[in-house]
Amino acid sequence: MLEILERSAIAAGRAIMEIYNAGPAVTYKADTSPVTDADHRAERIILDELATAFPDIPVIAEEAVAAGHVPNIAGKRFFLVDPLDGTKEFVERNDHFTVNIALIENGIPVAGVVHAPALRVIHAASRGMARKAPVEGGQIGSWQPIGCRPCGGRPVALISRWHNSAETLAHLAENGINDYEAVGSSLKFCLLAEGKADIYPRFSRTMEWDTAAGDAILRAAGGETIVIEGSPLAYGKRNQPNDSDFANPWFVARGRM
Repeated sequence: MLEILERSAIAAGRAIMEIYNAGPAVTYKADTSPVTDADHRAERIILDELATAFPDIPVIAEEAVAAGHVPNIAGKRFFLVDPLDGTKEFVERNDHFTVNIALIENGIPVAGVVHAPALRVIHAASRGMARKAPVEGGQIGSWQPIGCRPCGGRPVALISRWHNSAETLAHLAENGINDYEAVGSSLKFCLLAEGKADIYPRFSRTMEWDTAAGDAILRAAGGETIVIEGSPLAYGKRNQPNDSDFANPWFVARGRM
């Protein structure tokens, strides 16, 4: 399965880069977030690949949900897809955008792929094994295992480039964390999984398709993503009393703390 997810992400990334280099057409959703022709084209590629390979596994995909297409996932495995995570990065021509595909089982992200086409790198994980490889000319190079590092005396944090909040900065201050870097998209999870940083607090809105693939890689690399109450971040959240379907609560992703 993971090889098919990787292949789908690479194909979507190739389409994204064609539009990136040509100049995307940008529109805006009801929540004012941008969406481009690259989002739609990449999602169509991924959905077609998944439907062919796994016709019995439903897919929750960002743009399909925005259009009102939400399959029944009750009691099932399902995929979560963000065809272009970091659309603002993409529009601003910052290379920190990714293709995210994750498999969810019983609310847990058990496999995931994060491909950063402009950075020419792919991260993937399943069965407790996380790895990273370069991508050149649409071909995946040699895979290398990755893992979280033990946190030293001066932890390094990652924060959102576009969606930082006062609560996030307060959390860093309360925990004596002074070193932090702003990074876009799900690359923050991947950097934690590689052992290049230690913690990523997110005290602003995210959706499940934003986090699932990176979270799968982080967990396989020895890290965790927990909500404020201390339990693992769960997936497949529907009929939430205080938020929309598939919206995440605030969380902290971290390596070996």
